[in-house]
Amino acid sequence: MILPAPIPLWRQLHAAAGVLAAVRGGESATPAIARVPADLRPAAQALAFHVLRQLGRAEALRAQLAKRAPPPAADALLCTALALAWQEEGAPYPPFTLVDQAVEAAKRSPETRNQQAFINACLRRFLRERDALVAATDADPVARWNHPRWWIARLRQDHPDGWQEILAASNRPAPMTLRVNTHRISREPLRELLAAAHIAAQPVGLHGLILERALPVEAIPGFREGLWSVQDAGAQLAAQLMAAGLPPQARVLDACAAPGGKTAHLCELKPDAQVLALDVDPVRCQRIHQNLQRLDLRAQVQAADAGDTASWWDGEPYDAILLDAPCTASGIVRRHPDVRWLRRESDVAQLAAQQKRLLTALWPVLKPGGHLVYCTCSVFRAEGDAQIAAFLAHNSTALLGPGPGHLWPRSGVDGGALPDNLPSDHDGFFYAVLRKSALDAPAARPDV
Repeated sequence: MILPAPIPLWRQLHAAAGVLAAVRGGESATPAIARVPADLRPAAQALAFHVLRQLGRAEALRAQLAKRAPPPAADALLCTALALAWQEEGAPYPPFTLVDQAVEAAKRSPETRNQQAFINACLRRFLRERDALVAATDADPVARWNHPRWWIARLRQDHPDGWQEILAASNRPAPMTLRVNTHRISREPLRELLAAAHIAAQPVGLHGLILERALPVEAIPGFREGLWSVQDAGAQLAAQLMAAGLPPQARVLDACAAPGGKTAHLCELKPDAQVLALDVDPVRCQRIHQNLQRLDLRAQVQAADAGDTASWWDGEPYDAILLDAPCTASGIVRRHPDVRWLRRESDVAQLAAQQKRLLTALWPVLKPGGHLVYCTCSVFRAEGDAQIAAFLAHNSTALLGPGPGHLWPRSGVDGGALPDNLPSDHDGFFYAVLRKSALDAPAARPDV
């Protein structure tokens, strides 16, 4: 058997720098990584994610080394090398190796060839003066925490007692967590099945398993059979909160459903429920169909704007509604480290306005006595408790129900919110359960 030749490190660095350049240009890392050749993709993603988690420090170091940033491609390669090499402990390769291979990558690429000498000079100086250069950047909060300045300031305001822990958690790589399909198998038998394949897993939450190490889904037993799905432990609480107290044959709406993980989980927990999954993007609706098909589950899927109820609602109120609202995704940056560099401070207010619009539009289609679960994968108060406080203040029929504390014993929470990004075995989420007064009159069907 002829084994494939190892991929040179300079090629991996070139690919990771390309991902960084794309993110700096406003593109999500996901499509940028998808364009990397398949044999190079896993290494490029691992390096690019490391770079994005250390980008604040890398840019501060580059500012120490050069008065002006070089052209974009050269700057991306230089910052890639600095992000990977500045910490000797935890670096994927020895700093001298990274510097040598970064210079080789500069020489091999037409985009950076004329900047090879500059990159070489900066990186060699970095090796000589690393301790002094790092110390000179320690006072910069962006370098210290590797998040934008506005993001750090907002967290300090929103979480005065926990902002440092949230930032630290956001910089740690997320574990791979599975959600057990309890409609098909219980957690311990699945854990035993994984153990037989030498895959160690620890229980988390009610239906979750955290793997000791991440693996391709095809390498984990039970994927094709629909025994489990990949879903963060915090995200698994949505369907659990929805399922609580549902009557038989309940009408349930998942208002912003793609890619369908929460829809599928609800169908697993309540297979007799009549579930409508909406998403504004028809392409993303296909993802919902695919996930449901793999798990052998059934739900109605429709492409529609949940806030435009006249375009999809049949006039019959729902027993329960899940509003997993569009948000900054500030709670999942450990999984998607590009998010912190793509977001702008103005996005928070814009997304909060969209959340308010959806809450206002969906409340009338909820049955009196029913409940609406509002959630965001955000650690910003404007998208969480501030949003819910404003809604409650303007809706006399809305009552705040018990939150996820009883589902997450370690949380110590009895009210609406899940502790953002803490403990470290789940992402940062906000949850609120809104119950509608049974005295409220049924909603009228909107004119179409």
